[in-house]
Amino acid sequence: MGDTRILVVDDEPRMRKLVKDFLNKEGYITLEAGDGEEAYEQFLKTRDISLIIMDVMMPKMDGYEAAEEIRKMSKVPIILLTAKSEEKDELKGFSIGVDEYITKPFSPRVLMARVNAILRRSTQEEPVNALSVGGISLDITAHKVSVDGEPVELSFKEFELLQFFMENKGIALSREKILNNVWNYDYFGDARTIDTHVKKLRAKLGEKGKYIHTIWAMGYKFEVTEE
Repeated sequence: MGDTRILVVDDEPRMRKLVKDFLNKEGYITLEAGDGEEAYEQFLKTRDISLIIMDVMMPKMDGYEAAEEIRKMSKVPIILLTAKSEEKDELKGFSIGVDEYITKPFSPRVLMARVNAILRRSTQEEPVNALSVGGISLDITAHKVSVDGEPVELSFKEFELLQFFMENKGIALSREKILNNVWNYDYFGDARTIDTHVKKLRAKLGEKGKYIHTIWAMGYKFEVTEE
């Protein structure tokens, strides 16, 4: 962790300090910015940033705008922090391609668990492998997805979710099991984060999105009825 750089972006100095203190205890190198514009400039200057933790409501350029600009040039994991908790706000963040969406107030320990999980999964070496189901092809090594031969852009978490679904084709998966295997941390809160990711994943898969079946009061099942 000694060379892992995390950019903390918030217009409130006390919030930046809180997050930075916990990150430093974990051994991460922290950089900071007071608004989205500064964050974008900081990212351009420091291209070896491994993760961005960014507030949404900020002057000059908000978190959504900054994330969208950064996503145009990089797939660096992005965690958005916000006081907004409506589903439309979460969907807006996921549509940009952010990896996590944490609502304030939050537990710093839970934030650190999510940071550790994202970094662990984004830096681990994937075995040479590929999956192909119902016209959906997933190249685990290259982290690429195509539908009927056409490339599809997925966020890091959407890719991991699709991979888990495809690896467990035909198996009913509870939300708890999905959280434990895809998010890989002890989750505190409701399961809306899964539902919002599934909605976005279905939309990006087009007609193939129908393969992700909702199991009422339980979770989801990836099932292909036509090959």
